[in-house]
Amino acid sequence: MTTDGRPQPPTPTCPRCGGAEVRTVEQARSGKSALTKSLGTRLAKGPEKSGGGDGCIHFVEGLVLSLMFGGGLAYMGVEKDNQLYTVGGVVLGLLIFAATLAVVREDGREKDAETSGETLANEFWLPAHYCYGCEGVFCPGGTPWQGVLTPEQFKKLVWRQGCYDRQLQPGDKAKDAEVPPGTLIEG
Repeated sequence: MTTDGRPQPPTPTCPRCGGAEVRTVEQARSGKSALTKSLGTRLAKGPEKSGGGDGCIHFVEGLVLSLMFGGGLAYMGVEKDNQLYTVGGVVLGLLIFAATLAVVREDGREKDAETSGETLANEFWLPAHYCYGCEGVFCPGGTPWQGVLTPEQFKKLVWRQGCYDRQLQPGDKAKDAEVPPGTLIEG
């Protein structure tokens, strides 16, 4: 019972090993053994590009590089009365600035993809539980998906649901994980 007198929902048991040491995936990411078992990344809901300021930082960096290299070369061309340096500096500055805009735009696209996929990923991620005994991930009651998955299979399932599974980085075991057939409930 909780302190306000309402009964606490029963803690689910793991369908694979029967263990009662089970927490929600959200709690497991920051709970015991989270660091040693890398649960923070193995059970991640999405790419977590939430830096928010990445686009601004990249814009400032690009602007500084553009002015430093392109402007410096153009200034040197004006000082030495060399048109090649002047034109080359302006062109270099514009190229660096154009590349900067492309990077900033891609940052925005990644952030938009994360935001739009979050609701879809939450459908599979929020009800999931992690068993410390067998290191399995499952949904109590088998809804919205069924079975017991490894953390990597679970991450692949959630990222696919959120439509950002293509952003899984090389070397991430979830990228090559196979979600067993029959995991998704056809409805």
